[in-house]
Amino acid sequence: MSHPQLQESTSIPLKTNNKSTSPWASFYKKLAKNKAALAGAIVVLIFAILAVLAPLISPYDPTAMDMSKRLAPPSADHWFGNDDKGRDILSRILYGSRISLTVGILSTMLGAVVGVILGIVSGYYGKWVDSLIMRICDVLLAFPGILLALAIVSILGPSTTNVIIAVAFFAVPTFARIVRGSTLSVKKLEYVDAIRAMGASDFRIIFKHILPNITSPIIVQSTLYIASAIITASALSFLGLGTQPPTPEWGTMLAQGRSFMAQAPHISLFPGLIILVVVVGFNLFGDGLRDALDPKTKK
Repeated sequence: MSHPQLQESTSIPLKTNNKSTSPWASFYKKLAKNKAALAGAIVVLIFAILAVLAPLISPYDPTAMDMSKRLAPPSADHWFGNDDKGRDILSRILYGSRISLTVGILSTMLGAVVGVILGIVSGYYGKWVDSLIMRICDVLLAFPGILLALAIVSILGPSTTNVIIAVAFFAVPTFARIVRGSTLSVKKLEYVDAIRAMGASDFRIIFKHILPNITSPIIVQSTLYIASAIITASALSFLGLGTQPPTPEWGTMLAQGRSFMAQAPHISLFPGLIILVVVVGFNLFGDGLRDALDPKTKK
């Protein structure tokens, strides 16, 4: 005969793990598995910190000239050497990171805001509104980005502000097409029809129910486009249409060093390497975000 307390103890069910993983935890877990994405994120974070702290950590004044050190190679006092006017290249790169990252981020944000609005309106309303917006985007995408930016800066004039406008202008059709496609998919879902049947306005449906569900491709495209924006801005400065000397900017530094490639290659070498590292960092980070935010990714 078994003891009643023993029967009760043996009837206790086993504990099950019912903890639900939050979306942010799942996102971080996927991103952490991608070593290349983590490396890219670290690169981006390092250069962001350097840009913010440039006035504090820069060893020299980026515009101070010392003709006695003209074209001096890298040394213990000047790690990246000096340019044709005796200015410290490392200091100029640190200050240049502020301009290059600012141009890349602001132009991407500006292009994303306009592109998202146009794309979501195009995808939601359709018909002639969709046709008009998409045909304009097709015309803009028919031009190479650098040529379109060159045309805009040539009209507005060379300056950092005009470079931001030019780079943002080319970002608009790219974001518009991505957002339009995502909007077309989301607006067909049953919950959108239910919300519309309950009397919700188009503004409420678009910005409260559709936009939050299409943020993933917007975030990924923004990260990837920052790299493209930095390259375009550097190219415009290299051609003399971007940030003007003596303001330190990576593209301008490349242009100033091209006349001294034989005798002082370090003038162009270090700014070029920095552009390469930053662009690769943003691309790796963007690819990792795309994999982590993709709901179809299981692993």
